[in-house]
Amino acid sequence: MKKNVLLVGGLHKAMSLAQSLLNKGYAVTVINDNYNDCMTLASIEDLEVIFGDGTKPFVLEEADGENMDIAIALTNKDDDNLVICELCKKKFHVKKTVALVRDPQKTRFFYQMGIDSVVCAINAITGIIEQQAFIDEMTNIISVEDGRVNILELKIGHHMPSVNKKLWEIDLPSEAIIGYILRNDQGIVPRGDTRILAGDTLIVICDQYVQQTVTKELTGR
Repeated sequence: MKKNVLLVGGLHKAMSLAQSLLNKGYAVTVINDNYNDCMTLASIEDLEVIFGDGTKPFVLEEADGENMDIAIALTNKDDDNLVICELCKKKFHVKKTVALVRDPQKTRFFYQMGIDSVVCAINAITGIIEQQAFIDEMTNIISVEDGRVNILELKIGHHMPSVNKKLWEIDLPSEAIIGYILRNDQGIVPRGDTRILAGDTLIVICDQYVQQTVTKELTGR
């Protein structure tokens, strides 16, 4: 049975993520409050598109929110992303919520409010800066808006090839970076000598063309 994923806002990020999820067999619905963006999104085959404000319960209901397995808020407003995730979690009982956050100071608060995963672009970029080997890739990696770069969330199991390795020991393509690590209830901006542990969730920024290579290197899958 297909898992249902709801994406709210973020045209280019939503397009890239939706295409990736559809290719993996997920059923994907997108909500966007810009009509022209909806028309662009509708060009993606098998993608369900809803025109409306994702912070409104009736719009989430129209998108069949109660049957979603994952909800991902991608708007440019942190407050809206929090509202979207809170509604999905508490009103529609979505199992997992993910919020994009622009202000890194809000990350801890979002977790305290019950958001399952919080992705902060600033923290991810800080991770890139800290890892000197990837500074030359900075310009390309930051350009998330053009849809060419994907943000991956990879859960690391006990027997995966990256377990107990330091970041500098992992042979990732130059177009990829581990920008953030979620460990228990804490977030870590990794350095080159940060060791990956079983149970970690890695937030990886990578060019869409190396996504499969990155996933295999870190998870063996």
